[in-house]
Amino acid sequence: MTQILDGKVALVTGAGGGIGRAIVIAMARAGASVVINDIGVSLSGEGGSASPAEEVKAEIEAFGGKAVINTDSVSEWDAAQRMVAQARDSFGRLDIVVNNAGILRDAMFHKMTPEQWLAVIGVHLNGSFFVSRAAAEIFREQESGSFIHMVSTSGLIGNLGQANYSAAKLGMVGLSKTIALDMKRYNVRSNCIAPFAWGRMTSNIPTETPDQIARVENLKKMTPEKNAPLAVFLGSDDAGDVTGQIFSVRRNEIFLLSQNRPIRSVHRDGDWTAETVRDHAIPALRSSFYPLERSQDVFTWDPC
Repeated sequence: MTQILDGKVALVTGAGGGIGRAIVIAMARAGASVVINDIGVSLSGEGGSASPAEEVKAEIEAFGGKAVINTDSVSEWDAAQRMVAQARDSFGRLDIVVNNAGILRDAMFHKMTPEQWLAVIGVHLNGSFFVSRAAAEIFREQESGSFIHMVSTSGLIGNLGQANYSAAKLGMVGLSKTIALDMKRYNVRSNCIAPFAWGRMTSNIPTETPDQIARVENLKKMTPEKNAPLAVFLGSDDAGDVTGQIFSVRRNEIFLLSQNRPIRSVHRDGDWTAETVRDHAIPALRSSFYPLERSQDVFTWDPC
């Protein structure tokens, strides 16, 4: 029986655990040969071990899949070049890149250090650019390829104490859209998935109040594996006309998310002044202002 990713080669970063692990295993089950990139660090980016990737590789090989391990860091340009080269050296081509690797260094904005900012931007945003840019040469030569960027509602909607993470994830959205525009001529696609899943990235959510406890219990139902089918589809030829989009997965729900567009306007005959902005523009626009909301304020119903 033909599988949806037969003959494809996928590189998944941060694939030693959580969502990355679920995606790389699903892609291997769908017929892809896979590169498991993971440096085995803690959630804060410390340490380093190949054992998580080795466990994933063993699981894939147990059902007859093909996999190799890469332990390079996405936050380094030369390392990104090496992992992409390894995909082609091992399997002859590269068709899918999933930018999933990530770390957290949460802090309230007024307490965030430059080190916390740079560490998160380096992995999420710089890493997504480095790996995508390295793969772009192969995709252009092949005139085919799919980028899948794992973003977050922390950037798309908002969250407390995550200025670095939110900025990086929203930056990845802009990166994806421009890749989709620039590389459309080469039949290269680029899309985003904002996943909801219980794992290392969410296990630090406080559980001090009944509402927080209830929220965490609902999160635990959203396993990383729930995000894999959409990623597998986006990597397949069946998604040939899907590009430049932002999706979100929450348990058994799949959302297509909006993108920034004008929602209301005002105009005058002649120039604006600060006073006419105050007296005319803002009162006319105020009813369409977005409130300061977090992801849980927007997704107020239990996951289906």
